[in-house]
Amino acid sequence: MENVFAKIAVVGSGALGCYYGAMLARSGVAVTFLVRSDLAVVRERGLRVKLPTEEFALREVRAQATPEEIGPCDLVIVALKTTANGDFRTLIAPLLHERTAILTLQNGLGSDEELARLFGAERVMGGLCFICVNRTAPGEVLCIEPGSLSLGEFGRPVSERLRAVGELFTRSGVRCQLGDDLAWLRWKKLVWNVPFNGLSIVAGGITTDVILADAALEAEVRALMAEVIGAAGKLGYAIPMNVIDQQIAHTRPMGPYKPSSLIDYLAGRAVEVEEIWGEPLRRAQAVGAQVPRMAMLYALLGRLTKR
Repeated sequence: MENVFAKIAVVGSGALGCYYGAMLARSGVAVTFLVRSDLAVVRERGLRVKLPTEEFALREVRAQATPEEIGPCDLVIVALKTTANGDFRTLIAPLLHERTAILTLQNGLGSDEELARLFGAERVMGGLCFICVNRTAPGEVLCIEPGSLSLGEFGRPVSERLRAVGELFTRSGVRCQLGDDLAWLRWKKLVWNVPFNGLSIVAGGITTDVILADAALEAEVRALMAEVIGAAGKLGYAIPMNVIDQQIAHTRPMGPYKPSSLIDYLAGRAVEVEEIWGEPLRRAQAVGAQVPRMAMLYALLGRLTKR
C-alpha cells in the first residue's frame, strides 16, 4: 500500500483540519487544504502549530478556495463541523476519482451514513479525535493535549487501506490505533462529548475545570456518562463503566479547556446539537434506553442555540 495516498485533501480547515493536515504535511505527505475564509492569510503566512513540547510552522502550504481547484485526490479528510454536512456533495464530489477514500473526523452520529449514501459506503472511513486543540487565529492552532486518533472502516473490519492511513498518521507523529467497530468508537467518544460539551454551554459558558470543581456538576457528568454507556449497551456496543473514571481523570489535567461546542456557541456559530445530542438520543430511545438526562440536556441546548 506504499504511496497509495499520493494526494490528500483536507476539507474543513478549522482546528482539527489544520492540526492533522499540518502534521501530515510536515512529514512529507502531499496535503492540500480547502480554505474558504482564511485563504489569503494561509497563503501568505502558512500554518503554525503549537504543541505542549514544541512549536512548528509550515511556510509553504498548498491551499485552494474551491474543490475544483484541488481536483481528484486519493484520500479526502473531512474535518468540517457537522453543521456544514449539507455541503457534502458540493465540497467533496469534485475531489473524487474512482478509488478515492473518504475519512471523516467529525463528531457525533450520522456523518458516516450520509457520506455512504452520497458517495458509496465502500469509500467511507471514520476517525475519532481524542485531542484538545483549538484554533487561536487564522492559520494558527494550539494543541493542549495531542491525545490519540482512533480509526475504523464504516461497517467493515480493519482493512489494508485503513492500516495504510494509520501508518501515514503514525509517521507524522500522531498516536493512532485501529478498531474493527467504528460505531463502538463513536459511542465511546460520546461518553465525553455529551456531558462536557453540553454542560459547558447550559451551565453558563464554563470550562471543563470549572465543571469538575463543582460537586453537583461532576455528579451530572457521571450520570450523563452512565446514560450514554447504557444506551450504547442497548444498541450492542458494550462500553465498561470504568471508562467514566478514566475519562474524568484524563480531563482534570486539561485545565481551563473550552470544548469545541462551547467555542462555537460563544462565537455565535451553529452548534452540532443534532449530531452530538439529538441523533444519539433518538437511537437510544428507539431501543428503550432510559436517558432522561440526555433528553433534558438536548432540550436545553435546543433552546439556547436557537439564536
